[in-house]
Amino acid sequence: MWLLLSPTVLEAPFLRGEPFSFLGRKGLRGEGFVWLETGIGKVNAALTLAAWASQDSVEKALLFGIAGAYPGSGLLPGDVVLVGEEVEADLGTQEGLKPLGFPALEVGGKAYYNRFPLDPGLTRALARMLGLRVVVGLTRDRVSENPGEAEALASRWGAQVESMEGAAFARACLALGIPGVEVRAISNPAGVRDKGAWRIPLAVRALEGTLTPILGGAFPEGLQG
Repeated sequence: MWLLLSPTVLEAPFLRGEPFSFLGRKGLRGEGFVWLETGIGKVNAALTLAAWASQDSVEKALLFGIAGAYPGSGLLPGDVVLVGEEVEADLGTQEGLKPLGFPALEVGGKAYYNRFPLDPGLTRALARMLGLRVVVGLTRDRVSENPGEAEALASRWGAQVESMEGAAFARACLALGIPGVEVRAISNPAGVRDKGAWRIPLAVRALEGTLTPILGGAFPEGLQG
């Protein structure tokens, strides 16, 4: 069974199930999944996953939602990607935590500073099944406010998409031993705050088209819950 997470209800209007409340936000129990609204930002994403995992076993988790595309990524509104690695770009110095000598997380003898992988096997399998590109995501609690800032972040960290939750989800999955994957649909160019350039309904329809086969059970061998 999948644990599905999205920052807002607006990103999940196509899901159907029995409603319930969790941590004061919305949830659904559907066929083959439980969905939780996390709220926006890193703390909310990590808190929601950890709180749910403390009371229910999580077989595999999927974070989905809209995202901004960085300059040079080649991504346009309506495109859908899988995130293979997340960067927590506002943790530590401008160059990250490593210059300070303190890892954000240590698991199995490996130190993680600002880069956190999603589950590689699950990500590769879904990429093959869905024909999706796997990219690097960048997460900050404050999004890019202009194209110049977005371009600088993309160049510094080698990222293609920007969100406010991805790194926290990836980091929490690593810490809790939960196989996690992330799906993002592009709604806007990162750094463009003019909502007239955003295509949120298009991105949400793209999310629906991507999640439908996942929840419908058309899984590669070894992914069926």
